[in-house]
Amino acid sequence: MPVLEPAGKNCYRIQRHGKMNADVLIYLNQQLFHSFLEDQSVQQLMDAASLEGVINPVVGMPDIHSGFGLPIGGVMAMDADKGLISAGAVGMDINCGVRLLQSNLDPGDLDKTILRELIKAIEKRVPSGVGRKSKHHAFINANFKTLVEEGAPYLIEQGYGRLADLEAIEDRGVISGADLKAVSKEACNRGLQLSTIGGGNHFIELGYVETIFDQNTAAIYGLRKGMLTVLIHTGSRGFGHQICTDFTAMMKKKAPTHNIELPSAGLASVPIKSGTGKKYLAAMACAINFAFCNRQWITDDVRKAFSAVFGVDDQRFDLKLVYDIAHNTARFEEIGGRAMLIHRKGATRALPPAHSENPQQYRSTGHPIIIPGSMGTASYVVRAEPGVSKIYHSVNHGAGRVLSRRSAKKEISVDDLKNRLSEVMVSGRNLKAYLDEAPQAYKDIEMVIDTFAEIEMISKVARLQPLAVIKGEGSD
Repeated sequence: MPVLEPAGKNCYRIQRHGKMNADVLIYLNQQLFHSFLEDQSVQQLMDAASLEGVINPVVGMPDIHSGFGLPIGGVMAMDADKGLISAGAVGMDINCGVRLLQSNLDPGDLDKTILRELIKAIEKRVPSGVGRKSKHHAFINANFKTLVEEGAPYLIEQGYGRLADLEAIEDRGVISGADLKAVSKEACNRGLQLSTIGGGNHFIELGYVETIFDQNTAAIYGLRKGMLTVLIHTGSRGFGHQICTDFTAMMKKKAPTHNIELPSAGLASVPIKSGTGKKYLAAMACAINFAFCNRQWITDDVRKAFSAVFGVDDQRFDLKLVYDIAHNTARFEEIGGRAMLIHRKGATRALPPAHSENPQQYRSTGHPIIIPGSMGTASYVVRAEPGVSKIYHSVNHGAGRVLSRRSAKKEISVDDLKNRLSEVMVSGRNLKAYLDEAPQAYKDIEMVIDTFAEIEMISKVARLQPLAVIKGEGSD
């Protein structure tokens, strides 16, 4: 591993050298640095730092682990005029993201029988697992182009959600520039996975607010101690995966025609303003909008599940959307007066208080940043502090793996998983299918959150604890 020099508390630097055009900064506390930093993920950040047009620095998040091209937990900013765009640096699951619903219920309002009924009612409406298709085939087939080009606003117009939801979705649930003509037939054929959660680390979780750290901000976010909550974590499913696969191959083929030397196949890149670059941006926007629709549709199904179980209108339980935040995107942004294209792979946008692009309701605090832990462990709601401008208004998206899926299945037993889950209810009886998602396969969420909290990049607002988790079998 190259020399990583301390660059302040919880931060390490690799000075640019050789073919690198930028430094690398990695944010980890001491225990994460000494125990869980992989050689491969460091090399992937260095590879990204060697691309043309990259802005200094390339950044690794506290949840960093190796991925395809750019590591998961990697942030790479490119000059908007002279830089490159890389499908692999965005990721396979474009706009994988998480949304949080509040309620006026407490955990005590749900005994295990009712909790199990709720889980079954949600599962009845929301297919889970790799390759599972939607229960809304006819509507999707008739409206697919409009859904992926116009996003969540169109879906809500059709009755799948509340108009107020749009105020609490990043970008109000739609990215401009989407053009389905830029998307392959193979990707479109996987569009029937809309309104499903998939497998891997995706989930729907019923939990509660265990701790409030910042009472004033929590009140603005609509959170109170003891509140029953719903977390929804999923993305663009096979549609986004196919778009990444298609354009990675296309960019690899086109790179030599632009005299681009690629450090790895996973970082296949083309100029942002090239024909292929523009086409990818149009296709990526379709996947981003698909994912916003996916989480919106699932939200509607979750609300309907509550209504079915309790026999009353879902609004009786509030179930207001607190926020929906994306990761795995490339966005044009201006920071410090410089226009750039920011690739966030396994990283989320984090706007501090008073930033003009915050939703109006969160202008004074900065928008909620939702950081899920692993199955059976805590999740966090945090807010950004002004220091995040140094790392492109970005923070980590989760806990981060320490064991590969294959290693987790070998090293963790069903009994180990049962012990770690304790009283957390998990959908399905085959726990062996979820060994690769066991808490032991992930970093300690407390260490990951503290890495940024200790240096005032973020402030903790609330910690959530799970009661029941719906997961699908297989790995997306």
